[in-house]
Amino acid sequence: MRITKITTKIGDKGETSLGDGTMVSKNSIRIKTVGLLDEVNARVGHAIVKSPNKNISESLKGIQNNLFNIGGELALGEKAQPVFSDENVKEIELSIEKLNNQLPPLADFILPGGDEFNSRLHLARTATRQTEISIFSLKENEVVRDSLCVYMNRLSDYFFVLARCHSVENKIPEDVWKHKK
Repeated sequence: MRITKITTKIGDKGETSLGDGTMVSKNSIRIKTVGLLDEVNARVGHAIVKSPNKNISESLKGIQNNLFNIGGELALGEKAQPVFSDENVKEIELSIEKLNNQLPPLADFILPGGDEFNSRLHLARTATRQTEISIFSLKENEVVRDSLCVYMNRLSDYFFVLARCHSVENKIPEDVWKHKK
């Protein structure tokens, strides 16, 4: 897709067009979901700025491309051909497993934080959760492939496990939830 004009003025009255030309309200759950995906993508980009190494940066950039593909598929409407590859679900599951194998068992809930990179990963994680909820809301009334929902669910797990790995590798203590007894 080639973007030749940024300001189109089409949306000035509260509507926008899907990729197939269908006009919808900017308040539609589909458009809100695409916007939430954009927020997750921006938060991932924000995390990349503080990424400690090239491998992590490349992994996060791959996620950004996957998010664009999911957004593209959702923006094309119900008649869309799959843009997002179902193989990406398997890839992220393998990444989570590989990272999680490097970690001590989780004994309690961990408070978001740690350092700048971890904080940014946790912000991406929470934005991902909100986007996942929005995709499931969209799926209640419209056609959405299961793999998009599964990927977003795994993605929040990935950010959590990546943050834990970063803490362990950099000897950053994990702050645990101190629940009242």
